[in-house]
Amino acid sequence: MGVTSVLTKENVKKIDTNIDFQKRDFNVLIESASQVIAPLWPISTFAARNPWMGLERQSFDQVASWLKNTRDVDIYPSVSMILSAMNQGDIDEAYVKMGLHRWLDSHSFNIPRDVAERFCQAALKLTSLPTNLLSSLKLEKLVKEVSGLNTDRIENSSMQPISSHIENQDGERLLHILDYHVIKWCKLYLDESQAGWTMPNREDGFYRAWHRLIQYDPALSKKQRNRLKDWPQEAHMALKKALFELEIPESEIQTYLEGHLLSLPGWAGMMRWRAQQSGHEHQLLTEYLAVRVSMEWVFIKPYLPLTNQRRNKKVSITSLLASWLHWGDLTIEEWSQMSAAEQNEYLSFAYRFDEQLRRKIWLEAWEQTHTDRLSHKISSKLRVTYDKKTALAQLVFCIDIRSEPFRRQLEKEGPFETIGMAGFFGLPIETSELGSNHSHSSLPVILKPQHKIKESADENELKSYKQRKQAANSLSSTFKMMKQNVLSSLLLPELSGPWLSLQMVSRSFVPRGTNCFIRNLRETWLRKPHTTLSLNHAHNKEAEIHVGFSEKEKLKYARQALKMMGLTKNFAPLVVICGHGSQSTNNPYAAALDCGACGGVAGGFNARVLATLCNLPAVREDLSSEGIAIPEDTVFVAAEHKTTVDELHWIYVPELSEAAQEAFDCIEAIMPNVSQKANAKRLTQLPNIQKNIKNPKAEVQRFAEDWSEIRPEWGLARNATFIIGQRELTQDCDLEGRAFLHNYDWNQDESGDLLANIIAGPGTVTQWINLQYYASTVAPHYYGSGNKATQTVTAGIGVMQGNASDLLAGLPWQSVMQSDDEAYHSPLRLLIVIQAPSKYVKRLLNNDSAFRVKVQNGWVRLASVDPEGHWDNW
Repeated sequence: MGVTSVLTKENVKKIDTNIDFQKRDFNVLIESASQVIAPLWPISTFAARNPWMGLERQSFDQVASWLKNTRDVDIYPSVSMILSAMNQGDIDEAYVKMGLHRWLDSHSFNIPRDVAERFCQAALKLTSLPTNLLSSLKLEKLVKEVSGLNTDRIENSSMQPISSHIENQDGERLLHILDYHVIKWCKLYLDESQAGWTMPNREDGFYRAWHRLIQYDPALSKKQRNRLKDWPQEAHMALKKALFELEIPESEIQTYLEGHLLSLPGWAGMMRWRAQQSGHEHQLLTEYLAVRVSMEWVFIKPYLPLTNQRRNKKVSITSLLASWLHWGDLTIEEWSQMSAAEQNEYLSFAYRFDEQLRRKIWLEAWEQTHTDRLSHKISSKLRVTYDKKTALAQLVFCIDIRSEPFRRQLEKEGPFETIGMAGFFGLPIETSELGSNHSHSSLPVILKPQHKIKESADENELKSYKQRKQAANSLSSTFKMMKQNVLSSLLLPELSGPWLSLQMVSRSFVPRGTNCFIRNLRETWLRKPHTTLSLNHAHNKEAEIHVGFSEKEKLKYARQALKMMGLTKNFAPLVVICGHGSQSTNNPYAAALDCGACGGVAGGFNARVLATLCNLPAVREDLSSEGIAIPEDTVFVAAEHKTTVDELHWIYVPELSEAAQEAFDCIEAIMPNVSQKANAKRLTQLPNIQKNIKNPKAEVQRFAEDWSEIRPEWGLARNATFIIGQRELTQDCDLEGRAFLHNYDWNQDESGDLLANIIAGPGTVTQWINLQYYASTVAPHYYGSGNKATQTVTAGIGVMQGNASDLLAGLPWQSVMQSDDEAYHSPLRLLIVIQAPSKYVKRLLNNDSAFRVKVQNGWVRLASVDPEGHWDNW
């Protein structure tokens, strides 16, 4: 796909705004165009997303070529990243040679094989062509002689906005001016109570509000405003009219709209997300495009009619010829003696073996090296015979990669069994915490809640707690209200200056002590009472989601969770359901560190709900009748793993049996040592940390409390693998905190339903997380969010760089980079490893077409380990 063109009136089939497109058909066309962007959640409920989720029916390589040619966005690792990985020993160069031979074997060319191979091997060293060669007069003379030859070239098949090709009298591209205006209107419409004045007529929708206000926009000239005076009142009609006036041919409307969506993928992604969430905003993306293309016509009108400006991507004969002289060891004399046909073959070959293909081969070698080393690590452990000890306690952790090192440290300290499961524990709930009038979803964003669970307390205690909470919140809410009010904000610096100055000094010089003091003071004042959960079903005709569960639903969710975690027999006296959450200060991306899938929601509440369900006598009785017999002295408790400080906080501990109390006391006794070792290990991975830290616990707490700390933890960086199997498969393996771990026993899954559910749910989530980190690393300028220290939170929904950038959709620089020059995250596509017989994997691929397409098109990698320990790559 090449660079797009601007078409003339003479060679265009116009759109008849009255006949050609019905509204329904136009909506289908816009929906198809929207697949090039991904929905963007607000940053407060950040969820990792696959930026290419709508493009998976194309191969990864096809999407990479399309992005390079349409947006100049490169999604293969850079040369510097590849060379750094090679120097660190992360890439086995034997796999590079194997990849090259596969490519040569699968392509036909009229060049001697040894010549082609020698050229490719030299080019694969990823060195740049010498500048003195590129600028030499001899090369320039040779180029003139062959410049008329045709080479393989990618023809144009996508349209960029017309404004991208036109500059105003000041030399500024009209596209940049258009983006500036669109960003302004998006901020006004999407603002979540951050602006002092809200956008008038906002309740009527984005397009209508814009249509009424654009006549008064001082940033436009009177002529520009007049052009929109009689513009259509309806968004879809305005979009059709703008496309008609711009002379966009029917056959290229979709790709033209794609170009506009890709110009500001962040703001467009937020519009798409809002359209999916709200019934009254379901046309929001159409409205966005109507505003954008209408304004483009306003800016372009003086330049119409346009002359034919079709542009094809020109091939640089100079660099192609220089590559043969440098990497192919051809002399000028040898080149001159070739026929024109031979020269064309050589140039075409060099064009096909371009830098993007070379980096693709290196990426696949990097991934294969990782796969090979993981297979050897796992295979070596499979030969070890484990002495199965009776577990004193079983602890169920989220599959999150940060749980893996913590689990390993815990298993070393005593007879504990750890289990991995998706951290919402299969509960499709939204939660309402004590004293709150609001509820929030507590499950992966790809799912919808089906039940509401409320936290409640004694009526008298609740009333007193609400009063204390209201008093505690009144100061901050008043401050926020005054800050956002246009008039009171003028007085605010004088009123708040002394207090904020004191707070700033204390937080800057003693962050840990200051935040601990404030937190303890708040908790002491609030004195949250003992709470219960509304687990019993309460029918409400007016509510979309009913409170609690029916008796059948209680059994269903308990049974489902126990089967998903593979815990249906041999129960320990204590079963700990561990959610996880993070802790950081002054961090716009705080939600990204809680859970990569659940919109910034910690998992403690879900852990408490599941533990409570599994302790209900009626549920246990029904489970026993189905063959899942939980011993009478086994007690389920709930905790939360704080990933920033690697501590376990107890959330729900009912009355314990004697055996359970013994296990609980043992965990309490070893936990300081587990945290100390886990923290010491993790601190060594953070940059600019001195060696042999005397007090790792104090240092990680400083990271969590210091408001100047740009990297409180690494989050999910370096994730590379999702392993689905029994814990024995990975026990004692140092997976370096890079693997998602989900328990799975194929012996208990004859139908294959459990495996299918794991792939459809956690499998999708881990892939989204993996590609979010991948994209933010390889193309930070387009898919990342830049330097965290210079981000501006805008409209209460996201971040920008400066005051007029795209709404930044990806992870900040500090989440994926060790330094300005060195990446911390290894951009590898997710490797899914399934411990099961081959027939299970074949059945999965046959039954799940979406997953099969992901594997075939290179969006995930797949391997399996059979019962005999044989490793297969699919």
